Amino acid sequence: MVVLFATLTTFAESGSTVVSPAGTSPNNILIGFVGGFVRHDNPRHGPVRLAQRMHETAPKDSYVQVFENRHRRAAYNTIVRLLDTDHNGALSESEKSRARVILFGHSWGGSAVVLLARELRRAGIPVLLTVQVDSVTKPWQSDSVIPDNVVEAVNFHQPHGMIHGRAQITAADPSKTQILGNYLYDYRKHPVQCQDPSFFDRVFTPDHAQSECDPKLWSQIEDLVRQRLATALNTATITSQP
Repeated sequence: MVVLFATLTTFAESGSTVVSPAGTSPNNILIGFVGGFVRHDNPRHGPVRLAQRMHETAPKDSYVQVFENRHRRAAYNTIVRLLDTDHNGALSESEKSRARVILFGHSWGGSAVVLLARELRRAGIPVLLTVQVDSVTKPWQSDSVIPDNVVEAVNFHQPHGMIHGRAQITAADPSKTQILGNYLYDYRKHPVQCQDPSFFDRVFTPDHAQSECDPKLWSQIEDLVRQRLATALNTATITSQP
């Protein structure tokens, strides 16, 4: 299995891919966002761990990268660059139609997922799946309505503490976007142990932090992502047959 990563060592250190081999274009593009002021390469955080695991399970020719939530424009530019297979600086309808993009994020990163999906919609780029985990908006943002270029969307949230995620997402157009679910995780009833939490997380936002380190939740997301990539690959194979 060939996956488009810089090297395994670089990936393990940074939590993201940063290059694509010359002359190749990935079939699948997986973009993650970390929350708060977390670095994109911090291995204690859910989106980075998911990206690392996808290194082992993603189909051939997949591209994975994790961004800080404030670097949404860089994520957008990365997607456009990867889709621009003829390198002419503009996306054709054919290049857009081949896009298989999956977006996932936690906290502010969950909100960044929805905002990026809307930006991709304005460019005419479809999104296969969006995943929000305890999604939290900044004052000027809204993360509740999923745009109609998204095929499927799912939301995981927990209800406790001074920081807690959006309880419900809806589709701008239910005929085009399927909401797979708004799933509640209650860490007061079923706590999980996070590795080396910060003082702030331990004292002020323990439930929000647990949504990021919960292995059961992120394993569920990983399974969902792998299933969608496999389905997309099978569909593309059938479509390409004479």
